[in-house]
Amino acid sequence: MQGVISVNDDIRRHYERYTYPHYPLLAAVRPCDTYALNLDSLHARFNGVLPGPHVRRILLAGCGSFSPYPTSLANPGVPVTALDLSRSNLRRARLHAYLHGRFGIDWQRGDLLDPAAVPGEYGFIDCFGVLHHLEDPLAGLRALERRLAPGGIVRVMVYSRGARRGAESIRKALRLLGVKDMPTVKRLIRRARQDSRFGGYVREAPELSFDSGIADAFLHPRARTYRIDEFMALVGETSLRPLLFAHRGALPGVAAEVERLRRIEADREDEPNFILYLGRETTGGCGLAADASVMLNPALRSCVGALRLAPVHIPPRLGYPNPRLGLSGKRFLRRFVRPVPVRELSAEERERARPFLDMLFLVAFRG
Repeated sequence: MQGVISVNDDIRRHYERYTYPHYPLLAAVRPCDTYALNLDSLHARFNGVLPGPHVRRILLAGCGSFSPYPTSLANPGVPVTALDLSRSNLRRARLHAYLHGRFGIDWQRGDLLDPAAVPGEYGFIDCFGVLHHLEDPLAGLRALERRLAPGGIVRVMVYSRGARRGAESIRKALRLLGVKDMPTVKRLIRRARQDSRFGGYVREAPELSFDSGIADAFLHPRARTYRIDEFMALVGETSLRPLLFAHRGALPGVAAEVERLRRIEADREDEPNFILYLGRETTGGCGLAADASVMLNPALRSCVGALRLAPVHIPPRLGYPNPRLGLSGKRFLRRFVRPVPVRELSAEERERARPFLDMLFLVAFRG
């Protein structure tokens, strides 16, 4: 579809020049830090059963230069397709994955909006930081919807108005000044007064220490931001069901989190970018039902015994504060390396398992 590709050609050219994100190629990820990307656990969380063979496929829609590596690490044996407009992004993502022993990823250069690109249905689609760069975000969301299998889950991240307020004000000022090149932006950054809005933003934004981060913040050809009601209206134009917000500080209920974000917007408080899990015909989790079983998240199996003995706080991935893992916590989790029927758990053990289920360290499923 040449028409589709030409619409996004400015985006492609941007990422051909500035691969993003530009992490060091030797930067490694622990398997235990990829648990929120595990397909089996996500499917069971929102459907109450493990995924069947027909949905054991993952699509990274706009994979950038890094995400195929941790996603593949989290899902050994599951086919992962990495789609991106940019050859440069794909080249660096492939090199990063290969350097860390992750092979078998299907690398595809193409446009999400092209129906011929990456055909078929997927059990999990990750579309992180992509929709807000499209000329028609709704078309992009519907393209995800068409590729999602029944019971499938898609994770999307879009810029919020509040989180991007500083970057957007600087981006607009640079455009008004006709600044479009990296050397001029970097010169302005060096000269920025520490007590100015520009200087303050630069000081607090670690991604501005490298060119692709500067380009993404200030020189991207297309970026839009959303208020929460605008974002939910966009989602409402599809049949996808909001399942769970996953950004910093999110409440467990979708409706409660929407209300919280409305209050934050009204008070102009610090606001996160929106991260939301959506589902197609998901049937709901089973919790600790009597006929269910509980297992350790597969991404944790290889390292639950190797986690440091000192208490460690793993940053939240699904919007809840994770419990600290001491020796007793790791010993408890090791019990579920093989599935344990809920009926074999004592009342005390079931209560102890609940926070681990909320955090996706443990997974409950029927069958």
